[in-house]
Amino acid sequence: MKNFYYLILLLFIGNSFTVTAQTGKQKKADRLYNDLAYIEAVEVYKDLIENEYNATYNSLKLGDSYMKLRSPENAVFYYGDAINSENVAPEYYFKYAQALRGVKRYDESRQWLQKYREANGTNRTVDDLLAGDIKNFEIADEYSLEAVTFNSGLSDFGAFEKDGKIYFVSARDEGMSKKNKIYSWNGEPFLDIYQLDGETVTPLTGDVNTILHDGPLTITKDGKYMYFNRNNYLNNKQGKRDKENTNHLKIYRATNVNGQWKDIVELPFNNDAYSVGHPALAADEKTLYFASDMPNGFGGTDIYKVEILGDNVYGNPVNLGEQINTSLDESFPFITEYNVLYFSSNGHLGFGLMDIFKADLGVMNIKIENLGAPVNSNMDDFAYFQRDAINTGYFASNRDNGVDNIFGFNLLKPLMLKGNVTDKVNKRPVSNANIILQNENNEQIAFLETDEDGYYETLISRNKQYPIEAKHIEYQEKKGTVNSMDMDDKEELVYNIELDPIEDVEYLAEIDIIYFDFDKHNIRPDAARELDKLVDLMTNKYPELVIEIGSHTDIRGSNQYNEGLAERRAKSTYDYLISKGISADRIAAYTGYGERELAVECERCNKEQHQLNRRSVFKVVKMN
Repeated sequence: MKNFYYLILLLFIGNSFTVTAQTGKQKKADRLYNDLAYIEAVEVYKDLIENEYNATYNSLKLGDSYMKLRSPENAVFYYGDAINSENVAPEYYFKYAQALRGVKRYDESRQWLQKYREANGTNRTVDDLLAGDIKNFEIADEYSLEAVTFNSGLSDFGAFEKDGKIYFVSARDEGMSKKNKIYSWNGEPFLDIYQLDGETVTPLTGDVNTILHDGPLTITKDGKYMYFNRNNYLNNKQGKRDKENTNHLKIYRATNVNGQWKDIVELPFNNDAYSVGHPALAADEKTLYFASDMPNGFGGTDIYKVEILGDNVYGNPVNLGEQINTSLDESFPFITEYNVLYFSSNGHLGFGLMDIFKADLGVMNIKIENLGAPVNSNMDDFAYFQRDAINTGYFASNRDNGVDNIFGFNLLKPLMLKGNVTDKVNKRPVSNANIILQNENNEQIAFLETDEDGYYETLISRNKQYPIEAKHIEYQEKKGTVNSMDMDDKEELVYNIELDPIEDVEYLAEIDIIYFDFDKHNIRPDAARELDKLVDLMTNKYPELVIEIGSHTDIRGSNQYNEGLAERRAKSTYDYLISKGISADRIAAYTGYGERELAVECERCNKEQHQLNRRSVFKVVKMN
């Protein structure tokens, strides 16, 4: 019995030590997370979960850590373990929805966004995300991508080209003395600015690069000034941190002194309590655009602009407003010479985490456009840069194994689908034909009508197959497929269509039936007018058309008499056509059918019914 109590006491003490150890480990994990040391925090949270300690809380924190590390696949796994537990804060519904987008589970993401809205009430950003659907995106611009040769395997982004040199941000450590400093957030060295001159990559010369993060950047057209990002660090010492011990980003300006970037000055609207970064100059260089999480914005980081009044003198920062900014994050602005803003956001509807969008700031009603694939992916896509006057440039993405890489792009000119619709027999253009273009789901995306020359045109996307239909009342319907694959180097795709005429003479010539008076076979004036239309059809539109003539009677009279009367009517019709210049070999036969093929079956026919039965009709033998 004594040994039993002794063992119980040991077990109790052992459990006490275990609980105390786990409590200490929990504090360590949370401290690492709060210090932004996510790589290390992940391992401690995993250990806590393996020991079944605060499993729900630690699973959620693991999900948070993996989202900070831009690993949505892992985040989904750990969020998924805890999301249905009791007392999970609704904010995790939203986080889980965002992570699901990062792994292309869009339908599930919408479900969790809906749950978040139900729990939290209306939210403009969430409402907008739920209102749209990426399946319905109308992508106006098309891009082709190309690999660049200067990625390092570590983080590379923020490419900017000036005078043939490419400046960019990288975590590589080539020639920069960081004293083996590693950024605890992702386990990579701190960022510096590098330049590519020809095929040689070297660190930026001068005083821009420091022991902390440096970049991205923009340079004035005259090459005199560089605006760049950096942690709060000036004159070889760190600036003040905020109350949570965060060293925020600031924008600085460097001057080009004989090829060396020196004389670093801080922009006056920086602040120790929040970040200001991602500088971009307007084409006239009178306005600087940037991203910031300064107070009184719309959410996380917003895009602002500030007027440049003089030598490091600026106006007051102005938020670009709720059409651009959301309750989440907008960052990495770039403005073209045409006042078109490109930026990254996770608050506008996109394909995954951060997508690149564009907005024409020169119009009253600003429309936000997603650049679509292949620029955007399910991961982070950001840092768009486009060369002036040409449609090439760079952006960055962590779509490959979660590592930021720079991609080159070519903004392709629109692909014009055009063609002519012609008559297959006489090769003449078919005007007013309807062209119906469909997408891969057989949904109509364009309805066109050919002009008097049979011409049609519309813009389409590359690397797709489009079902197409051509219709006209006088022709047989024609279906086909437009293939725009492998057309990156083309601006036009010609798709001509030939239509077969319907084999209906009355329809083609737009003639009424040729009627006869009772017991007569002569051609009436009204019939002559209709036959003249047939003559025009056979002479001018289809000069090789061969027809048959069939004539009929009503049911009055004997069968024998009606047979003879019908033959005389057929012969009268034949003679009229011959008299108008139609060659006899183009009338294969003229036959009288009597009352054998009535148009109207009736036993006691009235006057109108009898008239309908007294007629000549035509049949196409061949068109050419």
